[in-house]
Amino acid sequence: MFVVQSYPIAVVLCVATMLCWGSWANTQKLASKEWRFQLFYWDYAIGVFLLSLILAYTLGSSGPSGRPFSADLAQADSRWLGSAFLGGVIFNVSNILLVAAIDIAGMAVAFPVGVGLALVLGVLTTYLSTHVGNAPMLSAGVGLVGVAIILDALAYRRLASGDRGASAKGILLSVTAGVLMGLFYKYVAQSMGRIDTQGSALVLEAGKLSPYTAVVLFSAGVLLSNFLWNTAIMLRPFTGEPVPFMDYFTKGSARLHAVGVLGGMIWSTGMALNIIASTRAGAALSYGLGQGATLVGALWGVFVWKEFKGAPKGTAILLAAMFACYVAGLALLILSKS
Repeated sequence: MFVVQSYPIAVVLCVATMLCWGSWANTQKLASKEWRFQLFYWDYAIGVFLLSLILAYTLGSSGPSGRPFSADLAQADSRWLGSAFLGGVIFNVSNILLVAAIDIAGMAVAFPVGVGLALVLGVLTTYLSTHVGNAPMLSAGVGLVGVAIILDALAYRRLASGDRGASAKGILLSVTAGVLMGLFYKYVAQSMGRIDTQGSALVLEAGKLSPYTAVVLFSAGVLLSNFLWNTAIMLRPFTGEPVPFMDYFTKGSARLHAVGVLGGMIWSTGMALNIIASTRAGAALSYGLGQGATLVGALWGVFVWKEFKGAPKGTAILLAAMFACYVAGLALLILSKS
């Protein structure tokens, strides 16, 4: 079983998580030109689960030490299996709301507001559960991220000043998604056991999960709960008409389905790297730095998708200040564990 024993390498994996979590939504932007986001999301959930299984049976089952995935799953206590699964269920409802916010307001708003708020709450709740990291520096880091969230919301309100209804709905969905997303990670983190090194061998805590098993149970929670959460959004969408289930089979080309699965696999890669890194970096830092995806998503939205094109004068200053606060906040999160 592959694990990380170096803090610098753990930080590199967290940065890779940031890139994956901040970039997967580009696949939604591509797919939304041709069909509704609810249909895209079925393929996304499948991609999340498939990638977790691939990693569990490769990196999670290779090497002479540790427990392979199948053995780890068999010895796990049902309490911890349920904890990781519950994390996936909570994440899924939050992520569907985030996808809806992206559909209405764009990546440059949904990520800084929604995922940024998730970063703040996730770092705080995870730290309270694990007590790993420098509390004052973690607090200062999430405080700067909080300022960045406010600045981005102000910039979006200027852009959407002609449509107050859309502005309010986009921000409300982002905030709700962020609150829920800030809660899921602790359930996954607490399901994993200690990993001790004895010579060249890895010794895993009995009854608890390896990082790879935790990600598989989390991903199963995402996929299975999709039949509840995504079905509800199809029947009662936030905008537009209800989405017929048959559209998934009759209107989706092989390319569209592949784009959705790819989006899920990109996000799941980030989740796996983040969970692996957390065994060395600590869950609070690992989650907080990974949710630096807010910055990556905002960069895509502003500079590639041009979501603030035509915004009133002065909006660029708010966006620049938002980016600066995010960079400073993420730097403090990294230093909090060094």
